[in-house]
Amino acid sequence: MTTTPDAPPFAAFAALRRGDPAPDWIAGSVRTAWDLPTSSSLTLIAVSENATFRIDVDGLPTAVLRVHRPGYVADPTQIAAELTWVRAIAAETSVRVPDVLPLADGSLVHEVLDGAGARWFAVAFAFVRGEILEDTLAGAGLEDATLRRTYAEIGATTAALHDHVAGWTPPAGFSRFGWGLDDALGAGSRWGDWRGAALSSEQLAVCERAETAAREVLAGVAESPASSGLVHADLRPSNIMVDSTGRLTVIDFDDCGTSRLLWDFAAALSFIEHEPFAPTIAAAWLEGYRSVRAVSEDDLAVATALSTVRRLQMLGWTTTHREDALPPAVWAAQVPGTAEVAQRYLDRPDWLLH
Repeated sequence: MTTTPDAPPFAAFAALRRGDPAPDWIAGSVRTAWDLPTSSSLTLIAVSENATFRIDVDGLPTAVLRVHRPGYVADPTQIAAELTWVRAIAAETSVRVPDVLPLADGSLVHEVLDGAGARWFAVAFAFVRGEILEDTLAGAGLEDATLRRTYAEIGATTAALHDHVAGWTPPAGFSRFGWGLDDALGAGSRWGDWRGAALSSEQLAVCERAETAAREVLAGVAESPASSGLVHADLRPSNIMVDSTGRLTVIDFDDCGTSRLLWDFAAALSFIEHEPFAPTIAAAWLEGYRSVRAVSEDDLAVATALSTVRRLQMLGWTTTHREDALPPAVWAAQVPGTAEVAQRYLDRPDWLLH
């Protein structure tokens, strides 16, 4: 499904900006469902795939509410499946994740109707104190040791999640969507077709050739139970919190789905593959990952092909999302940066590893 941010029903949040109060139809329903005091406040954090709100009780941040836009994950059982995995990670691994907050009746997913009768689903997590890791890395350069160390830790954390998935038996009825090539690319892609971006004829041509080359590599390496499974699908610094002691907490599992495991490698570099430090952080990520799980030569070829696919997917993402969902400079770099990454891949498929 592709939806423009100004089209109904997503228009319900089109006028909201960070710090604005939640609409009454959300706030009142949520207070009742989670048995919150009437004095509690809900203020907007961000609008992307969904809208997230901070819940303050007695003036203190207590929880984060995620309101799923209709159509993105339309089945509440799939939303509940995400929360089931997060709870399993918390119970069975050393990876830090937010506590899932059940409703007053013990259920996990709350249905909200807006004024037009559209169904929205909401879930809540305990508030995680600290800063978004992406913000702490702002301004880090090619030789920054913190940047390399951080990406190594992200790689190791990702590998720990993959190890967990390999040994975990989901409960009966567990279901999540997939991240195959048709979900990421083309007219039927989940976030929009990259060809809808404002590309020149030369940029369009190089991106099309890169997509074809990446598809050919992926077609030549078969998926297997060992190389595929449930992935976070967006495990990058904007979805990680860091506290005052340096401990990381992985958040925002709402994109989790089934895929090649190394889709998480591609996701870790989202939007910044064109930056000069991209090979440095890719190497650091792989070093961290290899400290937990083995990586073969075929895996490396898959990883770089998936990174190319991911860059094209996120260019498509810009055609269906609000411009303020990214920092201005990052948004502006998406078209020229994607063409640059595509050319690098065509010139040398393993460019990201050197």
